[in-house]
Amino acid sequence: MTVQRPSISLLGTTALIFEAPGEMNLDLQQRIWALAHETQAWPEIREAVPGMNNLMLTFLHPPRGAGALQALEARLHDAWDAAVARPREGRVVELPVVYGGPGGPHMADVVAHTGLSIERIVELHSAPLYPVYALGSHPGYCYLGGMDARIATPRRKVPVLSIPGGAVSIGGAQTGVSASAGPSGWNTIGSTSMCFFDPAEDPPAALQPGDMIRFRVEGIVR
Repeated sequence: MTVQRPSISLLGTTALIFEAPGEMNLDLQQRIWALAHETQAWPEIREAVPGMNNLMLTFLHPPRGAGALQALEARLHDAWDAAVARPREGRVVELPVVYGGPGGPHMADVVAHTGLSIERIVELHSAPLYPVYALGSHPGYCYLGGMDARIATPRRKVPVLSIPGGAVSIGGAQTGVSASAGPSGWNTIGSTSMCFFDPAEDPPAALQPGDMIRFRVEGIVR
């Protein structure tokens, strides 16, 4: 049996990306959090930013030469092998969602793909307590884990030029909420109201990895 190894790639001269092997799940993501916690204290690292199944490290002191880079990569591999899942005790945030209607223009596409009724899709989507795995895509946006596989729907072949902030969408096996207006290739099935990012706050992002989101059904519009 071949053991998958993480991959490490340079992002120009100022950062690298560490990509963990295996399929996305909470245990793997918690190991990413553990690796971020450790590497943030390394003297050559400016910032450790967890992503989905990956970790971006920006350099305070970039490695000079192939030997220094290889040594850093070896330390990362060793740290990953030793990493133990690091749970985070976050907040539980409840978001009221109106499913379907003008705020969920792609609900019909999810119905067509899954073969499920709107009511069943809403039931399955609102049932889990979704852990926030990482922040990214745009300021304040949360990548969530834990969506029921029965409502997984492929991303749209033609992205939508603009969806509003608060759009609740499904993209593949994931779901998320747009923190601000912008383009999207996901299927929007509902809407909620919450300010996810405020540069005047500290921290500016309302949610952090380890927080949990629960979608509360505010209504269903056909």
